[in-house]
Amino acid sequence: MKRVLYITLSLILILGFSSCEKWLDVNVDPDNPNDLSATPEIRLPWIQHYYMYAWGTANMRTNTIAGIITQSSATAANGRLAAWNPLQSSSTTIYQNWFLGAAVNIKPLIERAEESGAYHYLGAAHCIKAMGFMIMADLYGEMPYTEALTGKYNPVYDQGDVIYNGCMADLDKAIEYFGMTQEAGAPALAEGDTWNGGDVNKWLKLCYGLKARYLLQISKKSTYDAAAVLAALQNAPQSNAENTIMKHYNVEGDALNFTVGDPYQTNSTWNSAAYGTGQRFTRWYANLLTNNYTGGSGIIDPRLPKLLPAMMTDIQLNSSGDILSHGWARDIGVDMLYSDIRLNGGPLGASYTPSNRVVTYAIADDTERANFIASCPHNYTVTGPSVAVTYPAGSFYINSTNYKRAGDTIYVNMRSNSMSTSGVSVTDMYYYATNGLPAVAGTGSFFVRPDSDSEILTFAEMCFIKAEVYLRQGNAPQAHAAYLDGIEASFERMQTKLNEWKSSGTINPDQMPMNQADIDAYMASAAVVQSPAALTMADIMKQKVIAMGINMQNWNDMRRFNYSAGNVGSFGVVYPDYKRPYEFTATNIMTGTSPTDLTYWFRRFNHSTHESNYNNEQLMKSNPLAMKDAIWSDPVWWDKE
Repeated sequence: MKRVLYITLSLILILGFSSCEKWLDVNVDPDNPNDLSATPEIRLPWIQHYYMYAWGTANMRTNTIAGIITQSSATAANGRLAAWNPLQSSSTTIYQNWFLGAAVNIKPLIERAEESGAYHYLGAAHCIKAMGFMIMADLYGEMPYTEALTGKYNPVYDQGDVIYNGCMADLDKAIEYFGMTQEAGAPALAEGDTWNGGDVNKWLKLCYGLKARYLLQISKKSTYDAAAVLAALQNAPQSNAENTIMKHYNVEGDALNFTVGDPYQTNSTWNSAAYGTGQRFTRWYANLLTNNYTGGSGIIDPRLPKLLPAMMTDIQLNSSGDILSHGWARDIGVDMLYSDIRLNGGPLGASYTPSNRVVTYAIADDTERANFIASCPHNYTVTGPSVAVTYPAGSFYINSTNYKRAGDTIYVNMRSNSMSTSGVSVTDMYYYATNGLPAVAGTGSFFVRPDSDSEILTFAEMCFIKAEVYLRQGNAPQAHAAYLDGIEASFERMQTKLNEWKSSGTINPDQMPMNQADIDAYMASAAVVQSPAALTMADIMKQKVIAMGINMQNWNDMRRFNYSAGNVGSFGVVYPDYKRPYEFTATNIMTGTSPTDLTYWFRRFNHSTHESNYNNEQLMKSNPLAMKDAIWSDPVWWDKE
């Protein structure tokens, strides 16, 4: 832990010389940059940033496990998460950004804030400490906590319930500090707060909202208290105006993250989920938006074109190669649950050709060749087993002679370009397959553009928590009212951001506001439960998944309901059509033999190499399965009765 502290002190020195245009443009004495000069208003934004990077990475990786997004590579670490055959390396980035960038700065922040009577900074420190260690406990189960950040090189591990209780106590401390008046001369919270702009009321709403979230998270335990959740909700956000949202910016010349080299000011989930070209949404997720699942209405959700990316199609060019007209082809999602696509080398990314392009496919099987020809929309010639397809100028195509991959243009990757990744301008975040050519290979997705807002805690989430609690109590009318409020809050929140993008001058149709008539029609349709008596937990959780975006809470919720096993309470199957990934083979890791077995499902992360290399003795004491394959399917403390 001392090594981590020294690295972090070096980080503060480096950051003292950094200059960012927006929220990281903080004041530091350039002549004396050292740890002691980092006053609360200087230290807090960096704690917030590195917490957010840990959170954003956790969002991507846990939603890969949850089957909401996937990767094109089946062999890279994140791609193996999609197959539920994980590697230890997937456990590192979250851990190191929390401890290296954020957590080690919390104690010094507290000490400096106490000196000046900056009580609101003390509140922020305790709140973020709770948030970070809850992520650690949710991912790893057991973790150094009481002895973490004390200077010990081999801190002991605490069990999950100890960490949980400590985090809840920290939230209570935060609430107490936010209720205090700061001493004269103490820095105003607004000087260093990149989340709520110094709005103490929003911080209090955040603390109570987190309490509601965490109190619900123990729904499997005998200590679950519905009344306590509802009491916390009374003081949590009551509208979108009280959300805690971190703004992000797509700027030229952005400085790069100390730990991983990504831009500082961009959206923290985008950094891992849509920075490159490998990520895709899944068919299971797309089906939630098309309502094309078992029991679904088939009614298209107006949020779909804002969430699922599209690419240009039917492009018509003039003689100079300029685009005269085009349509849009919407991503259909990669079927990770019922297809072998990745076992056959897919999905591959699309390429763009400004001139006619011939690709020749060798297809030995007569039936497969005939089927390929029948489905080919372009001109072709057949010579024996070979089929030569001419892709006309202005086409997106798959640059591979594997005929099984020729149709992969139906999968649009999630990438959005930033000014740090070949972006054209601060408002043009289209993904262009070829630099300098205007054909759009991806429009991006609402939650994961470089300047998407990070939704740390929202009114919509609070509504769905309330709906779940009331449904558990058998109070269908109250549950239904909260369910409708949650959907409406999701639409309202998205419209606010979409209007911001429109005002900024974007031409991306997926960044334009939705039509209110479409929203009204959807709310009155069979896609939304119209009667309290008909409301199910599956209905609530479907809408919660959509509203939360790529958020770690989706995986926490899935674990609480044992995925699609249908053996939690009397709720039936909460996630219809969900199952293990089609390509799953790692029975040594997910050891259960039946969906009703807890260990049949992905339950936690193994510890990172930082712990197994430098604190292995304490790690091995923390759990009988520590560093064994089966640890990944061992439920964390709140995930079992």
